[in-house]
Amino acid sequence: MAWVCAFLLRFNFDIPPNFVDSLLQNAIWVIPLQSGIFVLMGLYRGVWRFASLPDLKRILRAIGIGAFLVVAILYMFQPHGVVPRSVLIMDPILLLLLMGGSRFAYRAWKEHRLYGSRQLSGEPVLVLGAGEAAITLLKDLSKSSEWYVVGLLDEKKSMRGRELLGVKVLGDIEQLPDIASALAVSHVIVAMPSAKRQSRRKVIDLATTNGLKVLTVPSFEDLMSGRVSMSQVRPVEVEDLLGREPVSLDDDGLHHLIDGKVAMVSGAGGSIGSELCRQVLKFQPSCLVCFDLSEFALYRLEQEFSQMDITTQIEYIVGDVRNDRRVRQIIGQYQPSIVFHAAAYKHVPMMESRNVAESLSNNVNGTYTLAKSCKDAGVAKFVMVSTDKAVNPTNVMGASKRLAEMVCQGLQSETGTRFVIVRFGNVLGSSGSVIPKFREQIAQGGPITVTHPEITRYFMSIPEASQLVMQAGAMGRGGEIFVLDMGEPVKIVDLARDMIRLSGLADDEIEITYSGLRPGEKLYEELLADDELTLPTPHDKLRIAVARTADEAWVQALLKWVDRTSLIDETVIKQELRMWVEEYLGDINADIDIAPALGSSTIH
Repeated sequence: MAWVCAFLLRFNFDIPPNFVDSLLQNAIWVIPLQSGIFVLMGLYRGVWRFASLPDLKRILRAIGIGAFLVVAILYMFQPHGVVPRSVLIMDPILLLLLMGGSRFAYRAWKEHRLYGSRQLSGEPVLVLGAGEAAITLLKDLSKSSEWYVVGLLDEKKSMRGRELLGVKVLGDIEQLPDIASALAVSHVIVAMPSAKRQSRRKVIDLATTNGLKVLTVPSFEDLMSGRVSMSQVRPVEVEDLLGREPVSLDDDGLHHLIDGKVAMVSGAGGSIGSELCRQVLKFQPSCLVCFDLSEFALYRLEQEFSQMDITTQIEYIVGDVRNDRRVRQIIGQYQPSIVFHAAAYKHVPMMESRNVAESLSNNVNGTYTLAKSCKDAGVAKFVMVSTDKAVNPTNVMGASKRLAEMVCQGLQSETGTRFVIVRFGNVLGSSGSVIPKFREQIAQGGPITVTHPEITRYFMSIPEASQLVMQAGAMGRGGEIFVLDMGEPVKIVDLARDMIRLSGLADDEIEITYSGLRPGEKLYEELLADDELTLPTPHDKLRIAVARTADEAWVQALLKWVDRTSLIDETVIKQELRMWVEEYLGDINADIDIAPALGSSTIH
């Protein structure tokens, strides 16, 4: 059509006979030549309904190459008569109009059918944000009978009055209360997945303060994974308020650490352990060994990974980190090059009473057994997941984790396995976390129980914590304690009030009561002990704590004492614990002569 129309336009629709012959004879080779180029350039692989800018670029390239070859052949070989120069100019222009125009006209027609007559049924809702996420959301919601989008709001005042897919931008987000009231809207959807946390927090606070129910779109990570679509909006959770900016990882360093190698995760079925497994798989190890005492936790992990397209060999091993024979068998069989040790007892009040000896046995002996097996087998790196509760511990769990840190440091030598320790605070949504408990209490109509009006905690998402653990593992050279940047501490009572508002309730509709601090619980968490300093690292969210360490003789003396604790009353254990963790601030009722227990071992 383009070739014929170019001749018609050149001669005002009255082509002389001699040029008719030129048109037909040259069409015999011009059209196959252009068609072949278009096939090779992939012009016929696209779906017209989704024609977009990349398709237009591909059409331009193909037409440009075709036009150049036609001109070159005509002037070099002059196969059949004369072709006017204006035809050689108009032909590619007409091709572009016909090939590009037909695709985009079809897309416009198709989208008008799908989106032109927007649903007027469903719950009226305002969408906050007018970017790419909002456009995708509008397309998805136009096919839903659940929601009817009445307008958009955006932070940019220049967007006011513009339209996206027929939906008008009514104003900026600051006008939300007035616009929602005028339109009788009770729901808003926050379509700002790439916005910074502070911006999202400001928007959500504005909506909840004015009694609006807030929904949000899935994160880009979930969308890219294919697990959800943009239309699967969900209520805003407190994690969305506390969430932090994405972690920047040294991908090259992590690929060097993990890619093509065997990795092992102890406590793989837990909150941190399972996320470590997910993050490790992204860097394509040849084999991932998931080690946990709970068969049910491993079963859940196996069911999750079986639904994913994973080429890595994954082994699910049930075992106790304290079982020396079992641990050595697994290490010897799979020969991991890196081990992430996340297995531990972590619940502070539960470990504080009637489980003291078990806490020490699992957290100290378990760490030693696994770490020593790794050292003997020549594992390249051993990364221990620790906690901020190991700093000036006021509870047995924190003291046991501080001892586990010193065990790893005591095993560190100039050559062989590199032991790296990573400390961080609470993670959002982990098992035993305060957030699931508050949700349950709100669902029951309250009251929400908070231990103390001034109690504060640091919070971090599980993926962020796991990524930084891996980053520290890649950076560590042996013996360091890495401290994660936990951001600003959060008052638990403020967290409770946020959750009440996000549930669509007023602050005074759910009572908050104070139960008092539990045994071993701190009012404020710390990330560094009083006598420790920190050193910067190349990563802005990681610092190194310069803490006191122990030698291997001290470690052996500690292990003998831990073995003896199963025969000692818990009060005595807590008293003697001060011998090993000088900064321990727990229930100390008597002075103990520590010289016999320490013997000739030293602490540095």
